[in-house]
Amino acid sequence: MTKKVHIGDCVIGGGAPLALIAGPCVIESLDLCMEVAHEVNEIARSLGIPFIFKASFDKANRTAIDSFRGPGLDRGLEILSVVKAAFKVPTLTDVHEVWQVKPASEVVDILQVPAFLSRQTDLVVAAASTGKAVNVKKGQFLAPWDMKNVVKKILETGNEKILLTERGAAFGYNTLVVDMRSLPMMRALGYPVVFDGTHSVQEPGGAGTASGGQREYVPHLVRAAVAVGIDALFLEVHPQPDKGLSDGANMLSLKDLPGLLKQAKAIELALAGEA
Repeated sequence: MTKKVHIGDCVIGGGAPLALIAGPCVIESLDLCMEVAHEVNEIARSLGIPFIFKASFDKANRTAIDSFRGPGLDRGLEILSVVKAAFKVPTLTDVHEVWQVKPASEVVDILQVPAFLSRQTDLVVAAASTGKAVNVKKGQFLAPWDMKNVVKKILETGNEKILLTERGAAFGYNTLVVDMRSLPMMRALGYPVVFDGTHSVQEPGGAGTASGGQREYVPHLVRAAVAVGIDALFLEVHPQPDKGLSDGANMLSLKDLPGLLKQAKAIELALAGEA
């Protein structure tokens, strides 16, 4: 069993109920974040699923130079602060550079290290040194057992609030594949494991000047991951994914979220012998 990580009133791991980390890929506007946070919060509450809102103030690894990146640090953190206060839910955002860590840690509850930066020691250590929970996405280029080195970097700071996220591994060009063995392998490191069901169907750079995706396979991978055993789900959701300004091709439509979460909850209860 993994350690429990306490994030506000939410507990992830250690046998706690499956938690949900969800929101749009990038902060497009305050109105969008409020709409998504409201809808997801209502859905999660009705199903008894702890909810953490996520959105990025900057997407620093977009495919093209002119891709929409977000509102930037100051405005992004302001919006996340409004969402957190309005819905009384924990929040998560990415940090890409060391200088972003301190101001972000003053607003959000979880600092996320993007997959491409999972080996960046200074960034990982800076995030961990804040004492906030740190969610590290396993790099598409890393084996699950390599995450032990990331865990050690965080533990060296005295921080044990560690989350490890599976989001697929590079498989040829513009393709990701999920090796479900990675979930128990990373869980064996002793910390909660999150499954990113939407980035796992991404096609990095697959649309030429943007990433493609196959969102129709999100439910299949989510059901499989919950059955294998995870502590939290990470899903990027949007009321109109095809109009999303970042990762639209792999984001899940809000209207499809309740049904998918009901399936995930049913699988979780079945594994616990309650269904």
